[in-house]
Amino acid sequence: MKFGLFYEHQLPQPWEDGSERKLFSDALEQIELADRLGFDYMWEVEHHFLEEYSHSSAPEVFLGAVSQRTKTIRIGHGICLSSPNYNHPARVAERLATLDLISGGRAEWGTGESASLIEMHGFGIEPEQKNAMWREGVEQTANMMTMRPYPGYDGQFFTMPTRNIVPKPVQKPHPPIWMACSRRESILRAARHGVGALVFGFVEASQAKVWRDEYYQIIKSDECVPIGHSVNANIAALNGMMVHENAEEAMRRGLDGFKFFGYSIAHYAVYGEHRPGRTNLWRRFQSIKDEMKETPGSGSIGQPRSVREHLMGYADVGIDQMIFIQQCGTNKHEHICEALELFAKEVMPALKEREDERVRRKEEELAPYVEAALARKPSMPELSESDIPNVEAIGIVLARCTGKDYAAAGGTFADPTRGGAIPMASRESFAKSTNVD
Repeated sequence: MKFGLFYEHQLPQPWEDGSERKLFSDALEQIELADRLGFDYMWEVEHHFLEEYSHSSAPEVFLGAVSQRTKTIRIGHGICLSSPNYNHPARVAERLATLDLISGGRAEWGTGESASLIEMHGFGIEPEQKNAMWREGVEQTANMMTMRPYPGYDGQFFTMPTRNIVPKPVQKPHPPIWMACSRRESILRAARHGVGALVFGFVEASQAKVWRDEYYQIIKSDECVPIGHSVNANIAALNGMMVHENAEEAMRRGLDGFKFFGYSIAHYAVYGEHRPGRTNLWRRFQSIKDEMKETPGSGSIGQPRSVREHLMGYADVGIDQMIFIQQCGTNKHEHICEALELFAKEVMPALKEREDERVRRKEEELAPYVEAALARKPSMPELSESDIPNVEAIGIVLARCTGKDYAAAGGTFADPTRGGAIPMASRESFAKSTNVD
């Protein structure tokens, strides 16, 4: 099994000057430590307007910083909101490729729709649209990273002309695609699209086995038609994590934060009403936290031995990755770092044993099914040479629109009103270069 860390950038009230800066700085230190300790992945969410629950509205900026402070850990959007209303597909392609380049090919492309009205309505999205928006955004972003030029698109949710999107990513054809999942149906949909399932629902190993087996059955079937240009057959689950030699101390350090994570989801996506800038989630949570007796997903909060046994259950049923959320509620930075070190020392070695061999056997088993799935994918046709348009510079368009003959005005520049500190060629010299290709 592989291991990942999950970041929401939670920040309960009251807020003080410098608290957000410390939040981000602590997270970078934690990820840098995890990289040294041998964790495989880190995942960073994208959310908007979710006060206290998630202050991670610009993950591409944070992940760029992570790329420069780490060496081997995989760097994941967990997730990048895929609707064109949130992120134009061309901007997603540009940012992903840039992250892949500066990280040396370590980017992971998690995708998702979002689940809260406070986010969707903030960007003009209705819930019944979001699945179609996800599909259009992901499919076209993948095309943009693989085609030269991208032929252009006239879709339901965005339109753009022919352009060549640069830069291109290190990983070919593009970074591995994942999809956020919270229920059985979305896990099966991820398999149908040939993408990894980031299962953010809290499941026990027995339930995880059922979902995992169904996922891989679809990956191996004719139902699997990749949305991208590769198949990423992986399933990951989420747990809270806090490890300490004393079980009660582990619970004291980690359980309330994990409960707050679940309470916040309930507030924004299920039961709650929110007054922007006024509602105090932490104060509300404090009033009922002791009533939250059921804590699914908390099996990785405890002593090293119990956590190891708990995770072995997931490894034995074939879960590919366990992702841990530690930075939640008011969990302390020093406790998170101590738990990472103890986990790496006492829990990780047994679960990493023979992991390379497991992955090799799995890839060999799936290879013919992946090949068949990719053969089923309908491809966006490339443009013929004669159909690739010439895109005029704005100076040509302005000259035509205004009727001004800038060439007759003399001088080096096409527009004599433009500053002259840039060594542009004269119009005559420039015209000669257009015959050279």
